Amino acid sequence: MVDVRTDFKGRSFIAEKDFTRSELEALIDFSAELKAQKRAGTAHRYCAGQNIALLFEKASTRTRCAFVVAAVDLGAHPEFLGMNDVQLGKKESVEDTAKVLGRMFDGIQFRGYAQSDVEELAQYAGVPVWNGLTDQWHPTQMLADFLTVKEHFGTLQGITFTYCGDGRNNMANSLLVTGAKLGVNMRICAPESLQPEPWVIELAQDISAREGGGNQLMITADVDKAVADADVLYTDVWVSMGEEDQFAQRTCLLLPYQVNADMMARTGKDSTIFLHCLPAFHDTKTEYGRHIYKEFGLEAMEVSDEVFRSPQSLVFDQAENRMHTIKAVIAATMGSF
Repeated sequence: MVDVRTDFKGRSFIAEKDFTRSELEALIDFSAELKAQKRAGTAHRYCAGQNIALLFEKASTRTRCAFVVAAVDLGAHPEFLGMNDVQLGKKESVEDTAKVLGRMFDGIQFRGYAQSDVEELAQYAGVPVWNGLTDQWHPTQMLADFLTVKEHFGTLQGITFTYCGDGRNNMANSLLVTGAKLGVNMRICAPESLQPEPWVIELAQDISAREGGGNQLMITADVDKAVADADVLYTDVWVSMGEEDQFAQRTCLLLPYQVNADMMARTGKDSTIFLHCLPAFHDTKTEYGRHIYKEFGLEAMEVSDEVFRSPQSLVFDQAENRMHTIKAVIAATMGSF
């Protein structure tokens, strides 16, 4: 049995593939415990007196707020370091930055572009490093996503989970690999030109064979096939940060993969839930939303406003769970129980 109080001590959390099924399940269950403690007002200052560096190359609402609140609840002090606050990769190498921060902080969060950067931080920092998002993986999001599914359905084993949209991004990679580990029937539904890279598919297939317990994986461009009997429909933005010049191309390519009322109905289940890692372009109340409406006449992109606001949408439960699961990662890797 995995013990979060000892088995994770001093370890970094930079990719889901580095953890076993039982370890991920233990972190999800520990997150639920910490959530219950917070709801009950029970103190859990497992990291009192420790200091955490929060390195952000990419802006964030949920990741930043989740790490700050989680750290404070645990009794630690979080220090935000934006891209203009440190010399990471500009005047100082990642290795040198890691060694400096590791001498001053007890843990480091990195949210940025290159997976190689967070791996190098973990290699040289000498303290736990946590991946808040890179170009390849988004492991802290995965814990929140699968905690939300388990809370709703009571289990993960045998759940059918369909992701629709850009299948080449970090979210699709992480969902495919993490679902493969956790016994979830994972489906990635995307145009052929936007499907996961072969190495990601092969990795997920190998993990599923070793740890999945008989779960099924599917990569397809066929929406009807992908959503049939799905318990969960999930999507993400069609254009990631730094790809804004691809709005026109992606919109035309991905419009058939929009999660809307018709797609929800095609699952054949009233119990299907909708998830999204946020932010979502579901209306015209954002700068991007107004731009898309002006350019393409679309009031929503990857998800319709009707689905986003429906009772089937658990996106804000999911967003809250970012904090509880990140708290579990921090406490398990650097806490004193």
